[in-house]
Amino acid sequence: MQQIPGMFFKYRKWMLTILMALLLGIWFLSLRQQLFPEVFSTVMYDSEKQLLNATVARDGQWRFPPGETLPENYLTALINFEDRYFQYHPGFNPLAIGRAILQNVKKEGTKSGASTLSMQVIRLSRQGKPRTIREKIIEVLLAMRLELRYSKEEILQIYAAHAPMGGNVVGLQAASWRYYGHRQEELSWAEAATLAVLPNSPSLIFPGRNQELLVQKRNRLLTLLHKRGYMDDVTLQLSLAEPAPGAPHPLPQMAPHLFTRSILDGKEGMQIYTTINSDLQQRSARVIQRHHEILRANHIHNVAVLVADVNTGEILVYWGNAPESKLQVNAAQVDIISSRRSPGSLLKPFLYAGLLQEGQILPHSLIPDIPTHFQGFNPENFTRTYDGAVPASRALARSLNIPAVRMLQDYHPDKFHALLKSCGMNTFDKPSSHYGLSMILGGGEVTMWEIAGAYASMARSLNKFQQNPLTPEEKTFHPLRYTTRPEDELNSSQPSPFSHGVLWHTLEAMVEAARPDTEANWQLFTGNRRIAWKTGTSYGHRDAWSIGVNAGYVVAVWAGNATGEGRPGLTGIAAAAPLMFDILGLLPQQSWFAIPYDDLTPVRICKNSGYPASQLCAGTDTILAPRVDFQTGVCPYHIAVHLDKETGLRVNTQCASWADMQTQSWFVLPPVQEYYFRQKNPFYRPLPPLREGCSPLSHDTNPMQWIYPSGSSAIFIPYELDGSPGETIFRVAHRHESSTIHWHLNEQYVGSTMHFHEMAFRPSEGLHTLQITDNNGNFLKKEIQIVIRTPQ
Repeated sequence: MQQIPGMFFKYRKWMLTILMALLLGIWFLSLRQQLFPEVFSTVMYDSEKQLLNATVARDGQWRFPPGETLPENYLTALINFEDRYFQYHPGFNPLAIGRAILQNVKKEGTKSGASTLSMQVIRLSRQGKPRTIREKIIEVLLAMRLELRYSKEEILQIYAAHAPMGGNVVGLQAASWRYYGHRQEELSWAEAATLAVLPNSPSLIFPGRNQELLVQKRNRLLTLLHKRGYMDDVTLQLSLAEPAPGAPHPLPQMAPHLFTRSILDGKEGMQIYTTINSDLQQRSARVIQRHHEILRANHIHNVAVLVADVNTGEILVYWGNAPESKLQVNAAQVDIISSRRSPGSLLKPFLYAGLLQEGQILPHSLIPDIPTHFQGFNPENFTRTYDGAVPASRALARSLNIPAVRMLQDYHPDKFHALLKSCGMNTFDKPSSHYGLSMILGGGEVTMWEIAGAYASMARSLNKFQQNPLTPEEKTFHPLRYTTRPEDELNSSQPSPFSHGVLWHTLEAMVEAARPDTEANWQLFTGNRRIAWKTGTSYGHRDAWSIGVNAGYVVAVWAGNATGEGRPGLTGIAAAAPLMFDILGLLPQQSWFAIPYDDLTPVRICKNSGYPASQLCAGTDTILAPRVDFQTGVCPYHIAVHLDKETGLRVNTQCASWADMQTQSWFVLPPVQEYYFRQKNPFYRPLPPLREGCSPLSHDTNPMQWIYPSGSSAIFIPYELDGSPGETIFRVAHRHESSTIHWHLNEQYVGSTMHFHEMAFRPSEGLHTLQITDNNGNFLKKEIQIVIRTPQ
């Protein structure tokens, strides 16, 4: 029995050691890994770190995410007011605790606090706990553990981010904006002192109420700081004279649609540093509002504007809809910039560039502009007129639909579909067969974000070539971005699908587009702004677009109704282009793109056709064409014509001797193209008719060509209002207006025409044979299938 005390004494040290280790472990693990719930306001800043937008956190508090650094004057005020020995103690101040206990025993009231800043962080993290001695002991223990986990600077950051500032305002950054309207880095001494004393009694002293109490506490701190040498006499007097903050300021809402977009992008509860230029954002808002008032008179309620720096892809202006005080009015909350809309004609520059890149056309090659009919698809120009044939560059500048559809047919929809994707337009997410040839006229959908990014990438590629012509494979096609951290946005960067010579010709062609009335005679002004631009109008007048780009900026404008309602007069040139040019007027002027001579090569072309000149071309010119592998042949429109020396009529060896002939080069278009071309081009000379007695040779081209029907598809005839089948008007072009054409249907003569060769029929349903013959024996024969639509 005498051995038991000895054994107890022997193991007591081990037991105490284990107990101490257990207590130490409990203490070490007692501090929660996450002191505060990560519930912050979403806060958005512009490129100068000025506040653009903010919203309360999910718990209803204005609690901004912690900043990177705290202002020195605030730190000085805070430490001198709350915890002068903060930099030296291990989490608690024994002298302060002793002094507080002594004052409590003597019942002198609370003359000085015992809580350090570290202990206050613990108390804030343990919300709702009573202020008891037991709780104070827990705060001391946890404060010591806090000091082991975080540095002094990090503890100050945590306190500043979670200190109560009155009402539902939490943290220094939120209080700076709510009470003073600027960021914490701009706080004056008086403002910093106010926010240092505010958490001490946030329920008693609230900005806008109890001003005298707040000013007294602030001024006592300012006087203390002056006494301790942190400010001079002048600074003290100026600081004491500053008024206390009034009621909280409403926070700015300068980019509401971008703010919503950033939240949808997963940035909720974060500080978002954007590339937005606040000054330009506000000035553009005033311009938008002015145009919006005009558009609303025509019940056009929505407008969107996007401006970006082409070299960086950074967004400078983002108005996803017209600036409205009430976003629920007229669907003003809809962000058009990220919405899918029909692009109208906005894709035509990419088709033009694609054809140039493949060498299928030269910049001014003639493209047919005649009545065109595909299976169930009958494109029309906006003006409902035809030019017969038009240079490709002019077709782009004038945004002609029929040449664009014919160009797409030559390029092929599959290839164009792939080209659009390589340019960053990922909204074409269905097979090319889904869109067909209508793709070039707005048959698909784009977002303003992607289409503006593609235009900007074209300009960026050309700029990069000017800066360094030796790196043509640099990845210059990439999306736009609105944040200052481009890593995610640039992951999809890729080389330009177009050479620099192709890009230069494409942008040059777009400069020539006719500007709206407000910009008439723009070329006459000194120092005019050169801009490559394109308009677009969707089917049914639902979307009006205008996008312009120069060496510095891209400006994209959309007007319409977010609901999809079309309006008469809602066109790109009338509704969107004037606003685009006014926004452009807010931007610094830019020099035009330098000519990429190293990527261009001289090509001798036919003046009339724009094709490489043949030996028969009478007038030629030399242009700098893109340095690509040309797939086009020589000019197909100039032919050698044998004329009678006396009459000037056409002859051949069957009716005239060589001695009686003279040979000339003649510019000859196919009959339908010629029919429309000569109406707008007085220089065009029709091919002379054959001299009497001369028969056409087998290789002579037929002077007649069908205008309608031009294809082999069925002809659908609707019923008239009286219930009878309607008529179909058949049209033919003849090189010689004075020729007579005789019309036969199913070998039955039905009439003759002169000058204007049109004939109206009311054929029965089924297969028919239509034949026409002119007075020289030329004939055309066509099988037509008539389908009469049964009335519903």
